[in-house]
Amino acid sequence: MNSLIKLELTRALRNRKFLFFSVIYPSVLFLIIAGNSDSTTKLPGTGLTLPTYMMVSMASFGALTAVLMGNSERIAKERESGWVRQLRLTTLPGRGFVLAKTASAAVVSLPSIVIVFAVAAVVKDVRLDAWQWLALTGAIWAGSLVFAALGVAIGYLASGDAVRPITMITYFGLSMLGGLWMPTTTFPAWLQDIAKWLPTHAYAALGQAIEQSRAPHVQDLVVLVVSFALFAGGAAWLYRKDTLKA
Repeated sequence: MNSLIKLELTRALRNRKFLFFSVIYPSVLFLIIAGNSDSTTKLPGTGLTLPTYMMVSMASFGALTAVLMGNSERIAKERESGWVRQLRLTTLPGRGFVLAKTASAAVVSLPSIVIVFAVAAVVKDVRLDAWQWLALTGAIWAGSLVFAALGVAIGYLASGDAVRPITMITYFGLSMLGGLWMPTTTFPAWLQDIAKWLPTHAYAALGQAIEQSRAPHVQDLVVLVVSFALFAGGAAWLYRKDTLKA
């Protein structure tokens, strides 16, 4: 399994287009959105300045990009090319394959988080305590596993031709409605009610709670745990179904 993880990491790091969108793109978006804002005015209903708010949102968005986009398309294409079938002939267990995909995506997502934090601190003068920087990195990195499991599930659900539109709709839908691109406080009331139950909203809210030095809301934790259970369970079921089909 370690060899497969190394192989997955090597392939991901060689994909310059993937690295741009997962590592550089979130930092660029952060600068575009928070570029003209000051470091004192706070967003209504958040208690955070726009740079501080968007720092967590864009770090979460970068991790989401790495684990969701990276897993879904690669798995769907590997299924069609016969690579997954070849792996089944080895001693690698099914859980090892899923773990390798998740682990490699999670490792690639870490630089996107760190770079967004560095840009926010240097360019927009975002200042937090040392424990907050560490806690934010750990929370956003660990939370990305929810979407890594979703990526695996989509990869087994969709064919090579259909996986990209399905992934893009899911990716942009979760990002926009979950408040990663703009504060949900700007949404209509009915849309805010929907956003509160999306895993991306709970994901960003986890980081925002750390920035505010408070405990996260129980609802956000429940949404993330239930989402991970559903996505991971769906991925496992689809993997077994694909195995029986083969």
